Amino acid sequence: MTLFERVKEISKKHGFSSLRVLSEQAGLSPNVIYGWKTKEPSAKSLQAVADVLGVSVDYLLGNTDDMHANKKTTSNSPVDLKEVAENDNWDDYLSADGRPLSDHDKKLLRAIFGD
Repeated sequence: MTLFERVKEISKKHGFSSLRVLSEQAGLSPNVIYGWKTKEPSAKSLQAVADVLGVSVDYLLGNTDDMHANKKTTSNSPVDLKEVAENDNWDDYLSADGRPLSDHDKKLLRAIFGD
């Protein structure tokens, strides 16, 4: 199923009378979604449509069949920081002010967890 077909299908399930209405609800020009038949959407447009439909961008792209999937975590369970520290996968879960943790920060966190 193409991106366009998936958007069309989910928009019908959500009660949108047309893709034009969905486009306008997402703050896009009226026919922008129809253009997705032949060209790639911008990330911003795709996210706007996903937000209106209440689904993930990954779902719209066909990367998952889970409408609310998040690529980094697949459950709502808490992240075990000790496990993150032991497996040295900090960058998958933590950042500092939007940037990856420095080696110094990682060392401090390892000290907290007794590594």
